[in-house]
Amino acid sequence: MSCKRMEQAVVISQDRIAPDIFSMWLQTEEIASLAVPGQFLSLYTEDKSKLLPRPISLCEIDEEKGRLRVVYRVTGANTGTEQFSRKVAGEKIKVLGPLGNGFPLDVGRGKKVCLIGGGIGVPPLLELARQLEADLQIVMGYRDRTFLAEEFQKYGTLFVATEDGSAGTKGTVLDAIREQAVSAELIYACGPAPMLRAVKQYAETENIVCYVSMEERMACGIGACLACICQSKEVDEHSNVHNKRVCKDGPVFLSTEVEI
Repeated sequence: MSCKRMEQAVVISQDRIAPDIFSMWLQTEEIASLAVPGQFLSLYTEDKSKLLPRPISLCEIDEEKGRLRVVYRVTGANTGTEQFSRKVAGEKIKVLGPLGNGFPLDVGRGKKVCLIGGGIGVPPLLELARQLEADLQIVMGYRDRTFLAEEFQKYGTLFVATEDGSAGTKGTVLDAIREQAVSAELIYACGPAPMLRAVKQYAETENIVCYVSMEERMACGIGACLACICQSKEVDEHSNVHNKRVCKDGPVFLSTEVEI
């Protein structure tokens, strides 16, 4: 695992790309040089009443220019994410990263791979799509408004599902997979727990190896507080119970390792 660094990142740009969804590029040379797809950053606010950082997944990595892109959802008024959304080019944000374990790239190279994303679990798959040298089928699920869809089209065949039927298949990502007869040798998935639970079951039924990136609420982001544990089949050597720390042991797991 890469060593984490604390930096004062400089905001390069910030754009609203969908209702409550923001895309921000950060200049952070050292962290960008270490980051891999599937890892995340902890971003700190300047609000003294908010002591804990906010974990945000990496969307893109530009190692050459020393930049990272995060795409995140604003979760309410005066929240940490809402404060980040006010940042403009030239301002700074304290950042810790890269954190967590990323997606295993080697197991997917040269294979027929399906990337499955849901909601704010869509952004972490973009850098994976860019770096993964594979035959990519990409299935993205949204409540209504899509985002990043055009960017994914550069890297593979894209299928979209929306809950309201405004784009693509009406329903879930699994509805789209069945409707479009999508098949794969390997799955990488990121999204809310109900989606991951369904994808895990689908992968097991179809005998497909599946890696999931779990979206748990985190506090410290470095594995010390045990706030983001999930159930595992193996005993965790840190806590001696059947738990995995999503921030430290994950967020990416082989789907058969964890209970969702």
